[in-house]
Amino acid sequence: VWQQQSSSMPLLTLHNQQISWTLLLVLGYLFYLLLGAMVFQLLEKQAETHFRDQFQLEKLKFLQNYTCLDRQALEQFVQVLMEAWEKGVNPEGNSTNPSNWDFSNSFFFAGTVVTTIGYGNLSPSTVAGQIFCVFYALFGVPLNLAFLNQLGKGLNAHLITLERWVQKPGRAQVQLAIFLTTGTLLFLVFPPLVFSYVEGWSYGEGFYFTFITLSTIGFGDYVVGTNPNKHYIPVYRSLTVIWIVFGLAWLALVFNVGADLMEKFLQLKWYKPDLSLAEGATTKLEDEPEQPRIHIPS
Repeated sequence: VWQQQSSSMPLLTLHNQQISWTLLLVLGYLFYLLLGAMVFQLLEKQAETHFRDQFQLEKLKFLQNYTCLDRQALEQFVQVLMEAWEKGVNPEGNSTNPSNWDFSNSFFFAGTVVTTIGYGNLSPSTVAGQIFCVFYALFGVPLNLAFLNQLGKGLNAHLITLERWVQKPGRAQVQLAIFLTTGTLLFLVFPPLVFSYVEGWSYGEGFYFTFITLSTIGFGDYVVGTNPNKHYIPVYRSLTVIWIVFGLAWLALVFNVGADLMEKFLQLKWYKPDLSLAEGATTKLEDEPEQPRIHIPS
């Protein structure tokens, strides 16, 4: 009985350490959300109030210049504009604006569905289109994940090689630097230059759009190919989808590696697991084949 009790004590200690680590992670996660909420409120609330007051002032000026209109008629017209925007119709320009549902734009929309980006600036308005979108995403999202996982195996093999070269820090650092630098240039640095030139954005706006898109956050405040005053080549948005797919695989792998590094750092910082208990688990992990590390955020 004494031997059984003594053997169960390390397991209980390890279990308590895991509970402490989980609790610490939950508290840290909640703290990060609260911190983000406070910073966003500090940065954005005053600007929102300024724009709201400015908009109300513009409406008053409009009513003063056009006395034949009353406030109710103006509010109804504003509502019409909002409904048009929600349906994907840009209020700017006229009826000669290119369709949002030509093949290139439809291809772009299909890409935003299966990648779960969902900008929100365009969505099906017909019942048939909405039902098809549900089933299209139901099969398309798993297909997209399978494709990205397969695409990430090459990158994953590269990272596994780096992990096996831990004893050679010089070579590992060089390989990791090449991997990160090449991906950063191809997917985060050069594309904003193209978007800035084509869309007329600043480089900061282009970089913001690039990261928000590849991280699948997809606010929809910036979307390529939507300015009615610009003439886009037909394959512009289709090429953007191809860039999104490959950039999504790269950034998802970077996020996954970053999460692994953060977990290891916090675990080493807050507690040290019992090495005698970890030997069996380590041996088991070494015997198992290495699995792909890529994780696609949704």
